[in-house]
Amino acid sequence: MDTADPADPADTVAEPARRLDRLFRLALVLKGLDGAAELVVALVLAAVPEATVHRVVADVLARDLLGSAHGALARHVATVSDAFATGDRTFAVVYLGLHGAVKLALVGALSARWLPAYPVAAAVLTAFVVYELWRAVITGTLLLPGLAALDVAIVVVVVREYRRLRCEHDHVDDHPRG
Repeated sequence: MDTADPADPADTVAEPARRLDRLFRLALVLKGLDGAAELVVALVLAAVPEATVHRVVADVLARDLLGSAHGALARHVATVSDAFATGDRTFAVVYLGLHGAVKLALVGALSARWLPAYPVAAAVLTAFVVYELWRAVITGTLLLPGLAALDVAIVVVVVREYRRLRCEHDHVDDHPRG
């Protein structure tokens, strides 16, 4: 026989907290994967010669893997490849490397539920959003606004989790055990 009372206020309060915790964990996994991917891409870009990048882009465009070779996406990829060869390579390597390393460090601290890391994570990710949007306006890239949107979503989740943990922490401090 089931003894759980669906009208029990404790059950009603616990379910949203469990959902928020699952959402927070999912956000950490996604941000960790994103950070790891950015770090790997930065390392690959640092190691791969520019000629190889141009050759790969030319092969992709020649095989119509991005649609028509004269389509918007193909033109955008070609433009990014050209910009990469003319100096944006350093930006890409440094940006992706730092962005990935910082994300991985923050994911580690947040996974450990280290309370001081939450405001730092929100501030750092917000700074990344501002920079990503500024850089997107200057370069016309489509990737950076997508990264910014992901970062905004993560900031919201981080702030909500921080508030929840602070409330729990304050509640424990108000009611010390024996």
